[in-house]
Amino acid sequence: MNETHEQILSKARHFVTELFANQVKPLFVFHNMDHTEAVADAASQMADYYRLNDEDTFVLLISAWFHDTGYSSGRPEGHEEVSIQIVTKFLHENHVEDNHIQRIISAIQATRMPQSPISQVEKILCDADLSHLATPDYKATSQLLKQERENLLSKKITKKEWRQGNIRFLESHKYYTEYGLEFMEPKKMENLVVLKKKSHDNQEEEQKVEAFPYISNIPTKEDEKASAKSTERGLQTMFRIVSGNHLRLSSMSDNKAHIMISVNSIILSIIISVLFGKLAYYQEYITPACILLSVCLASMTFAILATRPSVSEGRFTEEDIRNKKTNLLFFGNFYRMQLDDYQWAMNQMMKDGDYLYNSMVKDVYFLGVVLAKKYKFLRISYTIFMVGLIVAVIAFAVVAVVSNGSTASAASVPIIDY
Repeated sequence: MNETHEQILSKARHFVTELFANQVKPLFVFHNMDHTEAVADAASQMADYYRLNDEDTFVLLISAWFHDTGYSSGRPEGHEEVSIQIVTKFLHENHVEDNHIQRIISAIQATRMPQSPISQVEKILCDADLSHLATPDYKATSQLLKQERENLLSKKITKKEWRQGNIRFLESHKYYTEYGLEFMEPKKMENLVVLKKKSHDNQEEEQKVEAFPYISNIPTKEDEKASAKSTERGLQTMFRIVSGNHLRLSSMSDNKAHIMISVNSIILSIIISVLFGKLAYYQEYITPACILLSVCLASMTFAILATRPSVSEGRFTEEDIRNKKTNLLFFGNFYRMQLDDYQWAMNQMMKDGDYLYNSMVKDVYFLGVVLAKKYKFLRISYTIFMVGLIVAVIAFAVVAVVSNGSTASAASVPIIDY
């Protein structure tokens, strides 16, 4: 790591130490300087294991030092955004490059529960943030977190509630790095086994999940589950029917376009191969033939436009997913992305019911937009073909009548023999 980065890291350690000492309330007995130092140490250890380059190491360690500074606001909710504000100001004051600042912001955002890392640096930071789950001191750190929650809620949390919450969290949690899976996961599972051995009451179904910060989104009441399932089935049926109708209409439009393309292709082949060869002898039919040729070309063009696919860029960014801007149900938005990035994005969408259903609504909407475009071009194609064919036939008929009349007049003129 270069000298400039070393100096900024030194300033960061001093800044964060002062902040926790003077601005973070004593009630945060877990999210304090000890936890921050443990995360920074774990991140540094994994950086050495992966032999990260200087820039990645700098981004990782700055993110580790600042990731919980948002607790200085006095509230755990939204502390990541406060941490981002604090670190952004610090980095600007120390003239850090904008691309490094953006990477640090993304890394801190990735630690928000449920965690959502993409890059290697983000995965390392997320695993370091929860490395205490795999330590021999897990029981002690868990008690500190319990005490912190009790301080914030101003009420006691029973051992049974806390133990069940911890079991659920450990069962659902996963490490993202190979280092975490190889070295941390086995120790975490040992801690989970110990917790399960202490849990003797398997009949308790309703858990006060709000007392545990990481599992507040897990439903526990059977009636709520039944109601949610009923509503979900209705929504699934609606989306299935609407999407199916749109797909059938799209298939019908494609078939109509193919019919129009085939018919005009046949007419064009006849015009080019047969009629144009005779125009040298029947020049009066040039105009009707050109009219018919133009009609077929125009009609075929709009029919092709109705079936021409429209593909977007095929990429999305992490910010698009976090801001719920990308519809992952349409292939045109992700076909150029790596599988790991797409799986992460889909997992994020499936965890967020609003994001999932909004994506389905967008999918139905844009299917309708594409259908409207298809049928607009088809209508133009059929109109041109219908009107143009009538005009071409009339033109051929007029030329034929005029030509026959001229021939008849020429035949009625007497021949004078001198």
